[in-house]
Amino acid sequence: MKPTVITVGEPAGIGPDCVILACECQPELFDHCIIAAPASWLKQRASMMNRTVTIHEYDNLDAAAPHASPGELHCWNPLSTQPSGPVSPGHPSAATATAVIHCIEAAALACLRSEAASIVTGPIEKAVLRSAGFDFPGHTEFLAWLAAASELQPASQPQSGPKTGERTVSDFVMMLASDQIRVALLTTHMAMRDVPDALDVKKTLQCLHIVNHDLRSRFGIATPKLALCALNPHAGEQGHFGREEINILEPAAQLARDQGVTVSKPLPADTVFSAAMREQYDAIVCCYHDQALIPIKALSFGEAVNVTLGLPFIRTSVDHGTALDRVGQSSVSCSSMIAAIRMADRMHTRL
Repeated sequence: MKPTVITVGEPAGIGPDCVILACECQPELFDHCIIAAPASWLKQRASMMNRTVTIHEYDNLDAAAPHASPGELHCWNPLSTQPSGPVSPGHPSAATATAVIHCIEAAALACLRSEAASIVTGPIEKAVLRSAGFDFPGHTEFLAWLAAASELQPASQPQSGPKTGERTVSDFVMMLASDQIRVALLTTHMAMRDVPDALDVKKTLQCLHIVNHDLRSRFGIATPKLALCALNPHAGEQGHFGREEINILEPAAQLARDQGVTVSKPLPADTVFSAAMREQYDAIVCCYHDQALIPIKALSFGEAVNVTLGLPFIRTSVDHGTALDRVGQSSVSCSSMIAAIRMADRMHTRL
């Protein structure tokens, strides 16, 4: 079985805590998991947390996997020939920024070379990563860029996994999923004032197709039913509160329906997330970040999983941030990390 590669994200945050606690809570989940990180990051945190855990380190992925040894963590250190910088728990440092980026990149490339089954990512501290040249709003955009760059390599270079239809690997959708609800985003990390200008018919249609395709292929839903969330109050009130629904969202939805996607007209955000409404749909496609994340975190915080759709490999992530003020404390929960690993496993079995 190909391994699931886990990245801890910001080593000064709770990513290492979550990995250690998840392994302690559900050791069987880690039989096929490899942590892409220096073992020192996890050993330091285990000591701080007063946890006794056996942690091994390897300098290549082949040596690290597979190791069916419940309760033990196996680290693949992509930085074995490079300094990773000291870690001060609770205090991100530019000294580790390059190492964090390199671990994420190495894990993604392992998936693109079909050496790993999936990647599960811990939370990153984006502001610190920018000091090392990380010019991306977040994980999602970085992984899509890596996948797209891989497609441009000559035939002699490692190639990515299978394509999804005729889409390019640069086409991606951020989705968060829990047992209660799935939400997908038309736009991701941007200022609210920029959202209306970022919406257009082509991108909306593309998003609807990606969500429809991946719900079928990776979630086993034969005929997905999608809700399209309106941008404006009351779905624009027939143009009185904005014309994005008339000029962009409904035309895209109609094109999608013509092409075989089951999707609603633009629905008001103040009702579509109600229990009676959301139970009718397999996913709700939202116009902007908080329109999607507020309802799912209100319903499922700590249990939701961030999934990147449209990539040629499986990527899941925790639904929380680095929580720098809680590092090493007993209040840290590993529930989202466990959910992310389980979802990656379920998605892989459906391929």
